[in-house]
Amino acid sequence: MNKKHINIKEIYVPKKHIEGFSPKKVLELTEILMEGGELESIKIREGKGRYVLIEGVHRLEAFKAVGEKVIFAHIIGAQLF
Repeated sequence: MNKKHINIKEIYVPKKHIEGFSPKKVLELTEILMEGGELESIKIREGKGRYVLIEGVHRLEAFKAVGEKVIFAHIIGAQLF
């Protein structure tokens, strides 16, 4: 698993992550960031000229809410089932 700084605009969020989205959770995480706290890195994979979110939609949205343009992410390989 590689770690890398990624431009938030390059991250695609699949619909399945939006279904369980909680604005309350984003607000809680935003408050942590504003108080100088840190959040676990999101997980993404590379795909078709962009990055695809695997895990961390609430963290991603919290970083957007505080005005971050770049986020630290774990890049994982494709998972074969």
